[in-house]
Amino acid sequence: MEGAGGALRVLVDMDGVLADFEGAVLRGFATRFPREPRVELEARRGFSVREQYRCLREDLGAKVASVYESPGFFLELDPVPGALEAMQEMIRMPDTEVFICTSPLRKYEHCIVEKYKWVEKHLGPEFVERIILTRDKTVVSADLLFDDKDTIRGAELNPRWEHVLFTCCHNRHLQLEAPRRRLLSWADDWKGILESKRKQ
Repeated sequence: MEGAGGALRVLVDMDGVLADFEGAVLRGFATRFPREPRVELEARRGFSVREQYRCLREDLGAKVASVYESPGFFLELDPVPGALEAMQEMIRMPDTEVFICTSPLRKYEHCIVEKYKWVEKHLGPEFVERIILTRDKTVVSADLLFDDKDTIRGAELNPRWEHVLFTCCHNRHLQLEAPRRRLLSWADDWKGILESKRKQ
């Protein structure tokens, strides 16, 4: 299960893994709707922030969505600590192919172009050429996928990649069953995961 010429192919998700989506949503919601109840990061559960806000009160789902659907939101996301350095190191590793594999919002007017601009701004044009934009990551062929979404489903029932769960506020409480693996942060041993995959 390797890329061209035996290279290890690694997919890295963007929101929650490279870019701090959750922190920006909370700050944006608090600024825009200061009198409304909000979900602090410690209380986040489940991948969909919209669903959790809707459970607080029906109209809050649309309000929180208006934060991340607004122009400039994706472009202004802060990098996740250590993410940029890890990506620059990973792309220079021998026999390793790295791609950013990200899903656009269904309401995609701003997010698609802003994701490209974010990558160029923070990682440079070399990585712009390595963006894979898809609503279905299961059809992308690779060895590893680092993603904060705990369950990834799509057309391919058995994707070729191993999903390594990247720890984020909404998934840190989940207990993974072996052989599933988790990366706690970019300070964790991501190189060890790549090397162990190489040996399989």
